[in-house]
Amino acid sequence: VQLQASGGGLVQAGDSLRLSCATSGLTSGSITISWFRQAPGKEREFVAGEFRRSGGSKYYADSVKGRFTISRDNAKKTAYLQMNSLKPEDTAVYYCAVATRLIASTVTDRDQYDSWGQGTQVTVSS
Repeated sequence: VQLQASGGGLVQAGDSLRLSCATSGLTSGSITISWFRQAPGKEREFVAGEFRRSGGSKYYADSVKGRFTISRDNAKKTAYLQMNSLKPEDTAVYYCAVATRLIASTVTDRDQYDSWGQGTQVTVSS
């Protein structure tokens, strides 16, 4: 399985960005796709996840609820993270990850994910 994250950049507070995660090699349609982020000196944290399939339950970190939206296009084998009203504290490297056997209660646990993308940098200036 390969994941390729893209779409990061340098923006100002209040701006929007859309991250993409192109996938290849997935043989199961029942996967959970999530986004995590890691700021300098901090642990990698859960941002958003879509459980099991397109249209499945979506989960968000409290810090991004109402601002970020996760989605996926199965035909393009790509997941997205739409980020609106960006804040300086959103600055981090963003990673996409997939899990094939995750249960909903562990969607925020990074140890449950099988494959990770390489990360894309998002920098939000004040």
